[in-house]
Amino acid sequence: MRKLKLQVQMTVDGFIAGPNGEMDWMVWNWDESLNSYVHALTKPVDTIVLGRKLAEGFIPTWTSTLENPETADEFARKMVETPKVVFTKTLDKSEWAATELATGDLVEEITKIKAQEGRDIIAYGGGTFVSSLIKAGLIDEFHLFVNPVALGQGMPIFKDLEQRQNLTLVKTQQFECGITVLNYVPRQEA
Repeated sequence: MRKLKLQVQMTVDGFIAGPNGEMDWMVWNWDESLNSYVHALTKPVDTIVLGRKLAEGFIPTWTSTLENPETADEFARKMVETPKVVFTKTLDKSEWAATELATGDLVEEITKIKAQEGRDIIAYGGGTFVSSLIKAGLIDEFHLFVNPVALGQGMPIFKDLEQRQNLTLVKTQQFECGITVLNYVPRQEA
């Protein structure tokens, strides 16, 4: 069965956005070692899953990045050309290339994708979508990019848990730009 990875930037106090969706706190002056971490994380990925709200910004941003000769690179190509599944309750057709819509039950749809032939799957968000994936226990690897900032309030992704999820720390890695990546997997209970 394929693995579903989560890559998400968050604050030290556990928020992925400010109370009004602000993301101006994110560190983007990534050093080469953090870029290498992300490339290694995404290299085995052949499917991206997104919530509709994030997809509306994510897909056009990466498309314009790839179309601009000054910003086009292999990572932008990976983000544009990798097949995407957008989870939505409001759209009835995809307006984006290499993108299909999933409108059914989240657990059933993700389980079906994980059972298909292929390599790893990665989820980027948004907040409600990621919270639902976590609540349902669908994430196989967490890659939490902890930024050196605390907001005090904002959008958490673990708030909808109805029971504890025990995790095992696989790796931590600190980067010069101030981000620390925490890599967890669900703990296999005996």
